[in-house]
Amino acid sequence: MQDRSDNPGRTRWGRFLALLVPTSAVAGAIVLGMSNGAMAASFAVSGQTFKVSASELRGEGFVQFGGIAQEVDGTKHPVAVTGIRKAELFDLCQSVKTPGVPVVLTITAGGGGRPATAKDLLIDVESLEGDVVFQNINIGQDASTLQGGPPGATGDRKAFGQQAEAVNIKNLRQVPGPPMRARST
Repeated sequence: MQDRSDNPGRTRWGRFLALLVPTSAVAGAIVLGMSNGAMAASFAVSGQTFKVSASELRGEGFVQFGGIAQEVDGTKHPVAVTGIRKAELFDLCQSVKTPGVPVVLTITAGGGGRPATAKDLLIDVESLEGDVVFQNINIGQDASTLQGGPPGATGDRKAFGQQAEAVNIKNLRQVPGPPMRARST
């Protein structure tokens, strides 16, 4: 019998594949559950920028107010907290550079006329662009009194806030800059 230390660095492909296949199946089931709304999705990128674009975002129940995003190391960033009660995203593309390796992870969804959907979406963003149309917007409302967005999506008392019944953003893109965080349930 050969001692494992005699062949250091050897990959046991059979064992690798035996672990990879069920792990991939579980990961796929989780992603499928999140995309169908059966599971909550929570994304937090601390200190790392990722890019997001969509040809169109249609939302119901829009709120926005100023806030502070704090990274794990304590670094703080001023952000615009944007909440959308129900969102549809067409031609969604998200990309992030994988730390430590020269690989960019790209996720696409909402193509072929079938939008990606989100419920109670909260986005902390420092830089976002697009062509936007609001329906029945109220600008300059006290952020602590916002009621149109996701549950709990309110800001500080006497802080600037705005809300609208609906929002439509075409050519949505997060422009290069500091980190963006998104949360959805």
